[in-house]
Amino acid sequence: MRTVHTSPSQVWRNGRMQAGTRAIPEETPVAISYNGSTQAVMMATPADLEDFAVGFSLSEGIVASAAQIETLELVPHDDGVELRMWLADAEADVLQQRRRHIAGPTGCGLCGVDSIAEAVRPVATVGEGRSFSPQQIVAAIEAMPPLQKLNVETRAVHAAAYYIPEQGIVALREDVGRHNALDKLAGAIARGGIDASRGLVLLTSRVSVEMVQKTAALGCSVLVAVSAPTALAVRMAEAAGITLAAIARADGFEVFTHPSRIDHTHDGAADVA
Repeated sequence: MRTVHTSPSQVWRNGRMQAGTRAIPEETPVAISYNGSTQAVMMATPADLEDFAVGFSLSEGIVASAAQIETLELVPHDDGVELRMWLADAEADVLQQRRRHIAGPTGCGLCGVDSIAEAVRPVATVGEGRSFSPQQIVAAIEAMPPLQKLNVETRAVHAAAYYIPEQGIVALREDVGRHNALDKLAGAIARGGIDASRGLVLLTSRVSVEMVQKTAALGCSVLVAVSAPTALAVRMAEAAGITLAAIARADGFEVFTHPSRIDHTHDGAADVA
């Protein structure tokens, strides 16, 4: 499916109206189904959908590993796409017991949850991971924009990336929904057999509680974002053992939780990839 459309527009600039065009991202309903039943319908950018299917399954706790998804098929429909998965019997039974439906606007990870408790469900504590120098974190943030191909073209999508100092950015995914972008990244990491504890997750969006929950499910101990976190996200990151750094720019960032992983005694120059 196409991910970008060119739309005609009327442009008001320099005191006059003139005809113009604008590249805009596609947005389409994506139904996620398991063993013949729909679990969620999300509005998403129709790219990297296999990664989205796997990442959503992992971050929602439907499976513990990508290997538990026995088959995955992309089924086009007139008005959207179905990500059709079949799980082993044990995982299907667990899903049936904790089933919840989500149907909401772009990338809405909380719309339609069955209870308030589910919305703020606790997350597993992440491992120790590794430390990073401030210079490595700044280098990671600065490396993102040139790789955001869809955003370069449209200026309208979010990105989530995974950075390892020795390798640079090893995976980046984009979507009109920030939750979707992170799910796609989680799927790419799982399908690529990448050890999530070796690096850090980067976000171009604000940090809401769901973004922390998804990062914890991924098993990554450091989350860095260009925008600010919510208070609940900070509390969740503290409880999960995640180092949360935000408002990250070329000239610095702010650390809200578990600052011990930020090694400001080491300049990191030799380690920046």
